[in-house]
Amino acid sequence: MVRTQIYLTEEEREGIDAIAKSTGKKQSEVIREAVDRFLALSKRSRREAILKDAAGMWRDRGDLPDFSAARRSWDRG
Repeated sequence: MVRTQIYLTEEEREGIDAIAKSTGKKQSEVIREAVDRFLALSKRSRREAILKDAAGMWRDRGDLPDFSAARRSWDRG
């Protein structure tokens, strides 16, 4: 682990302290869990934005084969 020093408002500090006391965890554990959750949420949001930007990116291309027809030819029924 890497030691990091941050500044918190009184309200943030009190909130973290309250969570730590109610869960029986150290303040540092509470902060690390919060950072981990924020990073996971941020990663998910970035991934969703990339997928949204990519959706339909070949929609206006005329040089691609008709994938629907190709797919129908693969059906066994």
